[in-house]
Amino acid sequence: MAEILGRIDDILYTWCLIYLLAGAGIFFTVKTRFAQIRLFKESMRCMLEKKQSEGGVSSFQALMIATASRVGTGNMAGVATAIVLGGPGAAFWMWLMAVLGASSAFVESTLAQIYKRRDGNSFKGGPAYYIETALHSRPLGIVFAISLIATFAFGFNGLQAYNIVSAFEYYVPDFEHSYVPMIVGIILFVVALILFFGGTDKISRVSSVMVPIMAVLYIVLGLLIIILNVTEIPAMLLSVFRSAFDFKAIFGGFTGSCMVYGIKRGLFSNEAGMGSAPNASASAEVSHPVKQGLAQTISVYIDTLLICSTTVFILLLTGVYKEDSALSGIPLIQQSVAQQFGPLAIHIISLAVCMFAFTSIIGNYYYAESNIRFITKSPAVMAVFRIAAAAMVFVGAQSSLEVAWSLADITMGLEAVVNIIAIVLLSRIAFAALSDYEKQLEKGADPVFREGNIGLSDTEVWK
Repeated sequence: MAEILGRIDDILYTWCLIYLLAGAGIFFTVKTRFAQIRLFKESMRCMLEKKQSEGGVSSFQALMIATASRVGTGNMAGVATAIVLGGPGAAFWMWLMAVLGASSAFVESTLAQIYKRRDGNSFKGGPAYYIETALHSRPLGIVFAISLIATFAFGFNGLQAYNIVSAFEYYVPDFEHSYVPMIVGIILFVVALILFFGGTDKISRVSSVMVPIMAVLYIVLGLLIIILNVTEIPAMLLSVFRSAFDFKAIFGGFTGSCMVYGIKRGLFSNEAGMGSAPNASASAEVSHPVKQGLAQTISVYIDTLLICSTTVFILLLTGVYKEDSALSGIPLIQQSVAQQFGPLAIHIISLAVCMFAFTSIIGNYYYAESNIRFITKSPAVMAVFRIAAAAMVFVGAQSSLEVAWSLADITMGLEAVVNIIAIVLLSRIAFAALSDYEKQLEKGADPVFREGNIGLSDTEVWK
């Protein structure tokens, strides 16, 4: 299975997604005149804007929902895996794709806002909705919804379960032949089943507090390592750039190059252009769709340029990472922090991994459930889906590193293909909205959107 999935993974990214992701990012960046950089100050203002009604979701709250889903083991295990398999240069390609990807995040979140729908006192939306409405294709919307469900409920949640299990490797001798993966898998299956069928409210509230705390603690660990090894930073950055532009290595074995791994892990981490964050962005109550589009670019920067970079510095400054090392993923990060702070730091990383992965499982399920509801309202279908999603958590706990990552990559890649094609086809609407927004800014007004401003007549909210 690992070999088959690996071949599909290589073909999908080598011959399709790299060009699609990079091409879309460059296209959106040029057409918006580098809006993700040029309007950075405005993005910060939009992010902090207050909500318009008492019961509404503010731009910041919607941003935090998307960020909480993004921030997870991909920022840790994903980055470590990319560097081990692709070399230090993978970090550069992750950084570059974050900047380009931020423009894709802007377009998809702006479109999600324009085509959001009322859901009682709140709003709902996302790619399935703008595909159905703006492209006039419910079948394609259903295809996207299925791809998102496959990605988040099965690909990503299986991987999150694997990462939780891998955090126990340090504590168990002869881990590969132990019963730990099965025991942890059974526990995760039971807990996931309980959560998926109800009772998630309190745990979600606790998670929304604990995850930022763990993220800050992780960043502090990274900053301490940077301070302790500050004289090594120039050499570290030199190794990153040398590896990133070693074109002989890139084109001699493209499927295993730092470029491919950097783009894969960057997409898994920041999800820019993948079509997941728009589901959260659509819930925000703003006066103009572009406000949420701009705010969403900040989430990409937080995820990749801040948290992923923390992992890069931890791995490359501590000296534990070696090109021929047998360590990878979470165990490599554990040993890297232990080299600086002793065994106690390993326990902190283990706790952070379990917290990030478990809350990501909950968040991933919510994304998937919302897209199930786009397809059907059948209680029977929903019940079967919940059981299958919980079962995948158990299966993921028994996976190998290669199977877990390849399955996540493939489902993620297929989802991204559908969404990127859709947002490229609809990008003129987002560009027109941006132009309308900037014209109002130039007049000194707080931008307010109406569909007629850009010649639309098919929105539900912006009449």
